[in-house]
Amino acid sequence: MVSEEQRRVLNPEQDAAALKALTHPLRIRLLGLLRQDGPATASELAVRTEESSASTSYHLRVLAKYAFVAEAEHRDGRERRWQAVHSVTSWNNKAMEASPGSRAWLSLSRRAQIEHLEASLVRHEADIADGRLGQEWVEPSGISDLMPHLTPESLTELWEVLDRKLEELTTRDAGDPRAAQVILLTAGLPLAPRAPGAESDASAPAEADAENAS
Repeated sequence: MVSEEQRRVLNPEQDAAALKALTHPLRIRLLGLLRQDGPATASELAVRTEESSASTSYHLRVLAKYAFVAEAEHRDGRERRWQAVHSVTSWNNKAMEASPGSRAWLSLSRRAQIEHLEASLVRHEADIADGRLGQEWVEPSGISDLMPHLTPESLTELWEVLDRKLEELTTRDAGDPRAAQVILLTAGLPLAPRAPGAESDASAPAEADAENAS
């Protein structure tokens, strides 16, 4: 599980400039790639993002200015390597709701997480199809779109239970060579009830496949 040293907690009042620096989509993507795959050079990241090395180098320097990334150990003296300073960026939702700027950043961050899920799904399917992941991963893998009715207290409890269980399992599997990096995105997004006859919601799923939810 992530230690406090590996967690960056953002405060919208104290870290306004850092939050603004993270509003650029490429910076969010670069930070995510460094966290997911480890240290890399600007040139290596340019290939993976299909950007120019000048662009990735500039945005990495901005991330470094606000302590999201830092120089890593170099393989040689020719090009600077970068690494993420923290494994996780977190915040207090109530604090983020206090101003339009931090609310906008929160919305942008959540949409970036959805884009990460889509990219991770593509990579997962390719890894299975090409044999980079064994067939033992086929059954436990999946995406759930459950829609339970919960109180605010129950949703809070669900997050706490998930955090505790994830910490337990991560600790248990730390030394197991079979363990692989798992992209685990969770969402708890309450929705207000719709009045009868209200305009249909095109974003709602036509049918939730409970049998395949995992």
